Amino acid sequence: MSSAIPVIFIMGPTASGKTALAMELLEYLPAELISVDSALIYRGMDIGTAKPSKEELVRAPHHLLDILDPAQSYSAADFRDDALRLISEIQRRGKIPILVGGTMLYFKALLEGISPLPAADSAIRAALEAEAVAVGWPAMHQQLQHIDPVAAARIHPNDPQRINRALEVYRLTGKTMTELTVQKGEPFPFKVHQFAIAPTDRAQLHQRIADRFQLMLANGFEQEVIRLKNLPQLHADLPAMRCVGYRQVWQYLDGEFSYDEMIAKGIAATRQLAKRQLTWLRGWPDVIWLKSEAEPAENLQAVLSSLS
Repeated sequence: MSSAIPVIFIMGPTASGKTALAMELLEYLPAELISVDSALIYRGMDIGTAKPSKEELVRAPHHLLDILDPAQSYSAADFRDDALRLISEIQRRGKIPILVGGTMLYFKALLEGISPLPAADSAIRAALEAEAVAVGWPAMHQQLQHIDPVAAARIHPNDPQRINRALEVYRLTGKTMTELTVQKGEPFPFKVHQFAIAPTDRAQLHQRIADRFQLMLANGFEQEVIRLKNLPQLHADLPAMRCVGYRQVWQYLDGEFSYDEMIAKGIAATRQLAKRQLTWLRGWPDVIWLKSEAEPAENLQAVLSSLS
C-alpha cells in the first residue's frame, strides 16, 4: 500500500482555520481533500457543523462528506477503512491526499490501527439498556468506574452509547476496553506530513468559537435542528444528535432551558471540544504547529516546504 506520494494531515481544534488552509493548498498542489470529521459525514447537518458551502465544495470537493443519514452509525474502524481506500485511489491518480479535520480519534485510528475489540452483541446491548432504564446511566457509569476506571475517566457519565459499549466489551470478553485497546492493528502504511493549526492565544480561540456559534444561529441553525427533530427516525440519543451544538439546540427545543442558556451551553460545549482536541494534539508525535493568526502565505509555505 505504500507509495512515494506523501499524505498531508491538517489537524486542529474547532474554529481554528483548518478547512480554509486545506482548500488554499489545492491552489498550489495536485491534491484531493478527505474530511476527518465525525459530524460532517451526516447529510442534512450543514449549518451546525460549519460544513463548507456548496460553492466552496465545487472549488474544493471533500471525500467523506454527506455519506450517511444521521440515523446511521459510523465508527473509527469504518473511517480507517474508507480513508485507506481513498488515499490509495487518490495516489493512483497521481495526487496528494490531504486529510483535514478535528476528530482526533479518527486520525489516531488511521495512524495506529484499530484495537481488536469484539463485534457488537444485540442481546447484551439490550440487557444493558434495560438495566440503565432501571437504575440510570450515571449508575451504569459507576459500574464502569469499578470495572475499568481508565475508561470511566475518559467517558462522560451522560454518554450512554460509550458507557454501553465499554460494559458490553467487558461482558463479552471478561477484559476491559482499556486492556484490549493496548493491542493495535496495522500501522499507517504511508509517509505522512502532520500539521496542527491553532491560535496561540486561548482567548482568541474562545472568541472565534463564540462568534461562529452566533453566526450559525443567524444562518438558521435552530431551523436546521427543527427539521432534523421532525424526522421520525431521529432521536436525541443518536451519535449524530449528540454532536456539539445539536444537542444543546435540541434540548432548548424540548424546553429544557432558555434560548440564552442554549447559546451559553452551546458555546461552552464547543470550547470543551476544542480543549479536548488541543489535549490530544499536545501529545501528538511528529506534528508541526501553525498559527491561526499567521498570514495565510506563511502557513502555506510551511506546508509546501515540508514536501520539498
